[in-house]
Amino acid sequence: MTATATHPGPALVWDAGGPYSLHETLGILGRGPGDRTIRLTPGTAWLAFNTPDGPATLGISQRGTELHARAWGPGAGHALHGAPSLLGRNDDWSPFDAPVFHATLPRLAREARRRHPAVRLPATGRMVDALVPAILEQKVTALEARRGYATLLRKFGSTAPGAGSHPDIPADLMVAPTPRQWAKIPSWEWHRAGVGPQRSATVLRAAGSASGLERLASLPATEAAAKMQGIPGIGVWTAAEVTQRTHGDADAVAVGDYHLAAFVGWALAGQPVDDAGMLELLEPWRGHRQRVVRMLYLSGFRKPARGPRMGIQDHRSH
Repeated sequence: MTATATHPGPALVWDAGGPYSLHETLGILGRGPGDRTIRLTPGTAWLAFNTPDGPATLGISQRGTELHARAWGPGAGHALHGAPSLLGRNDDWSPFDAPVFHATLPRLAREARRRHPAVRLPATGRMVDALVPAILEQKVTALEARRGYATLLRKFGSTAPGAGSHPDIPADLMVAPTPRQWAKIPSWEWHRAGVGPQRSATVLRAAGSASGLERLASLPATEAAAKMQGIPGIGVWTAAEVTQRTHGDADAVAVGDYHLAAFVGWALAGQPVDDAGMLELLEPWRGHRQRVVRMLYLSGFRKPARGPRMGIQDHRSH
């Protein structure tokens, strides 16, 4: 099902059936303010991405519990078909919210869930789109990674279907490069974007395995994460960052994150811990550990500002 840029695209309405927050649900997908593939405004969301049928623009507006989606471009039909999963249709919080389980949660998580009953975990099903920015975030600051991703996106991405011609679609909305386009980026362009050779090489390996990677979307999250790590340069942290977004993985914990273990330690034990300590603290809620982490972040808790900050590395000078 396709649509021209200047006419209304095909539409779909999905009822969340209860409290729903469009921004809290989809906010995890954006990679900083320079990420032009997503735009969240009050009551609406705009996303642009590649599909097997070609690029698509997906616009979503919320009216009560109803989510109204409309799509443009060659991939419009594919985008609409996946919209309910993207919005969290398959994300079931009922075991987490069950009174017996809920009573076991740490106080911060319980209070955050009470204040944020409308968050869902999205499942995009788009492996490469989630994997590339996750690779760029390996072992560098979020600022550095997002700056590099935004630079590459602006230079090698493409204008989203309808952007600049349809009055509602953000004019600067963009579609990320396809795997083939990622693979064709010259080495000096990675260098100019501040992306070191180790990370760019991992992106190229992922791009070369794109067809196999996309098939992982149909597997359970744990199996997809394990198979993803068969690509050199992709470890536990990267796989977790991906399946949280592609599968709505309720349990994936980003082991190896520079800040996460200390954050969880301070929130749950009043002191910093390492990865092993973090997993031990979260073990009582196995199956829902990512939900617990999300609630801890939404609680507004901040760990004490101690210790050295991770410096920004300039790979362009090497």
